[in-house]
Amino acid sequence: MQQKTLGLIHTSATLVPVFAELCNKYLPNVKTFNIVDDSLIKNVISCGELTPATARRVVNYAGSAQDAGADYILFTCSSIGAAVEASAALTKVPVLRVDQPMADKAVQTGKRIGVIATLPTTLQPTSDLVRRRAAIAGKEIELTSVLCEGAFDALMSGDGATHDAKVAAALKDLVRKVDVIVLAQASMARVVDALSDDDRKVPILASPPIAIQYLATVL
Repeated sequence: MQQKTLGLIHTSATLVPVFAELCNKYLPNVKTFNIVDDSLIKNVISCGELTPATARRVVNYAGSAQDAGADYILFTCSSIGAAVEASAALTKVPVLRVDQPMADKAVQTGKRIGVIATLPTTLQPTSDLVRRRAAIAGKEIELTSVLCEGAFDALMSGDGATHDAKVAAALKDLVRKVDVIVLAQASMARVVDALSDDDRKVPILASPPIAIQYLATVL
């Protein structure tokens, strides 16, 4: 059987080791390569939305990954999700946005779903995705979206402690209102690990492990 190749496209170099570790664990027999361009997310943040120009570049990266020999393509950033879905229709190999398996799992887990993010540009696409995946599954859901104001700026200025404290406070509050929580950004997962069991009474889902576990079932 021919060895499969997974192309990973990132908008932050910090995600490369995160996914490398997950691929080693769950996809040991799959070859991988990485494409990193942090200007994609920087453009989305500075414009406050995913622009057509940035979306076109996302589609081009999917084409590049296909040309490089990918049998499957994973985009690891939620903020560019709409462009990732558009690229799937224009690429000969399957293209997955990192948060889709997580959204599906959330919809299966409970009716009251909380989505939490540190960036408005990520909160909106992830919330929209959860709603659409629920509709596809034929499930009624109640969605609560929470933005951790100031947490992302703190992280970008090197103040990880303030970021973690803001996210932790928001999670502790949200846990009491919903059946399951979706982390809109992979960068928030480390905060969950530091929470007490009492503050983790409902499942808190992070996209990277769920996405790679899903790929393990299809690759």
